[in-house]
Amino acid sequence: MSGAMGALLVKQPGLLSLLQDGGRLGCHGIGLTCGGPLDPWAFRVANRLCGNADTVTALEVSFGGLVLEAEGDSVVAVTGAELDLKVNGEMRSLWCSHRIRQGDRIELGYGRKGTRAYLAIAGGFIVAPQFGSTATVVREGVGGLDGGAVKPGDRLAFVPCSAPQGWRLPAELRPGYGDSVTLRMVLGYQQEAFSREQQLRFFQGEYRVTDRSDRMGFRLDGPPITSTLDGILSEGICHGAIQVPADGQPIVLLNDRQTIGGYPKLGSVIAEDTARLAQLAPGACIRFESISQEQAHNLSALAAARWQRLTLEPVPLEP
Repeated sequence: MSGAMGALLVKQPGLLSLLQDGGRLGCHGIGLTCGGPLDPWAFRVANRLCGNADTVTALEVSFGGLVLEAEGDSVVAVTGAELDLKVNGEMRSLWCSHRIRQGDRIELGYGRKGTRAYLAIAGGFIVAPQFGSTATVVREGVGGLDGGAVKPGDRLAFVPCSAPQGWRLPAELRPGYGDSVTLRMVLGYQQEAFSREQQLRFFQGEYRVTDRSDRMGFRLDGPPITSTLDGILSEGICHGAIQVPADGQPIVLLNDRQTIGGYPKLGSVIAEDTARLAQLAPGACIRFESISQEQAHNLSALAAARWQRLTLEPVPLEP
């Protein structure tokens, strides 16, 4: 297959599988949101395990159930949610690169812990960018193959390759996914519209992820909170914003959020923690913790430094 185009043929697309790159940045002015991976760290590790740059196009698999057939030779890696990865019926390790060959069947089971898995391939999937990105945003109908989730019969193109060396993320660096999380957040300029009593109710309360959560935002159920604002002029919305609609139940806005909105916002969850939120299933427990802007900046800088120091372990690829 050298010099020819290869593909992964979609036999079963799973519940929701989307092609994503690092995100569509700089397009809010024309009403397009960012898209991109809900768990950027797992996404970038998957790419690194395949020898790719951090933002190369990979596949985000929500909840699992994906089945692919290889039409060409390459190297793949699956990271993120804890699920079964099989090649031709044989179990393979997550957080590790694997050789695939023409005709191989790749299966991802359903997540036991965590909800988002990432499948990367050496060189990345070949997709025509739209507005500077391949990131799929279903609500806007942009990115990916046809602006939507992958479907049975789709061919995810790649350039076939071989590699003498594989890589593995050390076990001690792999994240653990559970059914509860404390989200760190920075209060916003509208915090004064929420009384001290309402803020105490929010920070001392326990919320549950509802089944109405998606890539736009995670809708929560718990102690309702109210603000003194009857409404505001629509304004730009940042990633992680905690929006409080009329029913008082918070919504944490994520990658596919609308670019503007008119609900009061108590603050914003830091990016490192929105990734942890996105790995939770409906029914999971959430609490909130307020931190300062300086603390948020330090956490971001430390995360960037850890990424720069990340070292993978070499492993032999299957013959």
